[in-house]
Amino acid sequence: MSAPDDSPVGTERSIGHLFASATTELSALVHDEIALAKAQLRQDVKRGATSGGAFSLAGAVLLFSLPMLSFALAYGIRTWSDWNLAVCFLLSFAANVLVAVLLALIGVVFAKKAKKGRGPQKVAASVKQSAGVLQNAKPHPRPELPADRSPEAIEAVARSSS
Repeated sequence: MSAPDDSPVGTERSIGHLFASATTELSALVHDEIALAKAQLRQDVKRGATSGGAFSLAGAVLLFSLPMLSFALAYGIRTWSDWNLAVCFLLSFAANVLVAVLLALIGVVFAKKAKKGRGPQKVAASVKQSAGVLQNAKPHPRPELPADRSPEAIEAVARSSS
């Protein structure tokens, strides 16, 4: 079994190893936060595109279907009733406007969902929270060294071996 930096478990790691490990982990955290922001932004853009598509479809339905639908509906109403042809055309127009309004409402619903997404703001809050945790982190207390492993004893061994 080994530590994340491939040193054997139970051995003390130097400050340099600890700093390199912390830097690597912090870098991975930042990269993951950026990837999360991109994914959430992609989702918000998709919702916005759906909203724009629904608005465009509402306009296209109103524009292109009015002549044919109006004539067909008006003459159909005239056939089934003895109403004036002008009233039949007004009813036909009202039906087409109703369809366009329903499509526009669908567009409004998706636009509100896209506006509420706030993907990047969520990630920014998460990054601030991570930074707050790292600022408040306290180092673990070091265990007491045995008498034969005191810093003076280690220095004496280091001087004698050089």
